[in-house]
Amino acid sequence: MLMPILQVDSEQIPEYAIVCGDPRRAAVIAEKLEGAQELAFAREYRTFVGEYQGVKLAVVSHGVGCPGAAVCFEELIRAGVKTLIRVGTAGSYSADYPAGSLIVSTAAIRTDGLTRQLVPDGFPAVADSDVVNAIYAAALETGGAGVVGKGMTVTLDVFFNGVEEFPHKKLKAAGALAVEMEISALYVIASLRGARAGAIVALDGYADADLAAEYDPHTDAVAQAVEREIDAALGAIAKLAQNV
Repeated sequence: MLMPILQVDSEQIPEYAIVCGDPRRAAVIAEKLEGAQELAFAREYRTFVGEYQGVKLAVVSHGVGCPGAAVCFEELIRAGVKTLIRVGTAGSYSADYPAGSLIVSTAAIRTDGLTRQLVPDGFPAVADSDVVNAIYAAALETGGAGVVGKGMTVTLDVFFNGVEEFPHKKLKAAGALAVEMEISALYVIASLRGARAGAIVALDGYADADLAAEYDPHTDAVAQAVEREIDAALGAIAKLAQNV
């Protein structure tokens, strides 16, 4: 069956998938696979398949923001994906987690618009615990200079501020560690469709105004963190496949 937006045949899609925002990052991840093959590049959705340590998986880009990403997640699950791991970037809420650190998202605080049209306001966006544990263990094994944390993240729609003030301070005080733009959609859709999901983000700056410095996501520390999170996601899939 052809997935109309991703433009891939469901028979070509395995049960495991890594998803990311940037099509170029999807290509970087695919370079780590054996027998990598690009299946399609439609809009922001770039799809590769290959193997890692004998496990077949897909790597698919989903663009920026929940609405477009949701299309990717829905079609992958309809194509037969059972486990999805997002790798991405996020803004930190804490000096304990500077740029170059990694955060494994256990749950997403839903401030986006997309998930409000899928589930009631009180519905949680929660990762699968087995996937989280596998990602966290794999992230610790990657080594490197950056800190690895685990906890709640925030999903929002806004990248550049307007006249309304987003409640970063309240969410930080409530225990959120970082903020990004797609994880809540991933977790809610996985819950609705019977899949399991997790996410890891590389921190590329501060979202907390009291800590904020000039935003530069292109430093060596961030690049190294992205490399580590990719390795962690791949390692997690290998761990999960062994435990099936």
